[in-house]
Formats: sequence, C-alpha cells, structure tokens
Amino acid sequence: MKTMNFKMMVMGAIMLFGMNAFAQKITGSGEAAIDNYPQRFRLGVGLNGSYATGDYFNWGLGGDVRLQYDLTKKTSLTLTTGFTNLFAKDDYKDLGYIPAKLGFKAFVWEDQFYVMGEAGAGFAVTNGYNETTFLWAPGVGYALDPIDISVRYEGSNDFHTDQVALRVAYAFKL
Repeated sequence: MKTMNFKMMVMGAIMLFGMNAFAQKITGSGEAAIDNYPQRFRLGVGLNGSYATGDYFNWGLGGDVRLQYDLTKKTSLTLTTGFTNLFAKDDYKDLGYIPAKLGFKAFVWEDQFYVMGEAGAGFAVTNGYNETTFLWAPGVGYALDPIDISVRYEGSNDFHTDQVALRVAYAFKL
C-alpha cells in the first residue's frame, strides 16, 4: 500500500512539473509569447439546471462555485463544489448532494470555446441518503468574459441517475 501511494505521489509530481515543459514561444506579427502568459486564479459562481436520465429522478437544480487556475492561455485546472438537488419521480425522496470535483479545461477555438473533464465525489446530504459516489463530468462550453455557459453530462456510480446539465456562471479574476 505504501509503495502504491509513493508511486502515485511521484507520478503526480512529474505531471505537475512536466506541464511547463510543453510551453512554446509563439513569434510573429503582433502575437505575444505564451511563455509570458500570467498564470492566475479565477472564481466562477454558477446556476445549474439539469435533466435526470435515470428511473428515480426527473430533473435537478443547483448552484456551484468553481476555482480555476490558468496554466496557459489555452489550459486551466479547476476545482468545483456546490449543491445540487435532484427532484424525485413518484414515491421516491428528493436527493441533495454536494459535489467535489477536480477538472481540466482546454480552450479549442478562439480562446472562447472549450472542452472540459471533471472527476470527483458526490456526498448525499438530504432525506436520509448517506451515499458517497464517484462523479465524472465531460462537457463543452463558451466563455465570454465574465459570462460562462456550458453543457455537461454528469455520471454517478451510486445515485442511480445521470444528468445532462446546463450551467450559466459569472466569473471574475482574483
């Protein structure tokens, strides 16, 4: 077990330090060097509405806070948390949970359209639910400072539902 933890720590350190090795300097008329891009934090506050795809829930509503660290002009790391309530069908109880997800965002077109992947945990906190589940969430979005609009698919292992969510957020630089 200790060997596995040590290997994971070494791999994580290599990934963090190795990301800077891929930076390239762009030269040409009027273009700035990527090497000089200021790495900074952003904070986004968003509202989420979702359609639940499982048998137990109809739709969801929630809010989140996303901390984003810009590695380069085209890539960012994210940390997202908040609260989501899934509204139940029939005789089931609503499910409220707190997501905690780490992610990676890559801008793919004109520094505004992006793809994003997140993974983490969902902690059930309402109506007697006590599960903690693995969450994964690929998505696409459009960021036009300070508004961020995205669509994501969020899958869960133990909540017996997945969802397609629309997020509208206000983001600002820290």
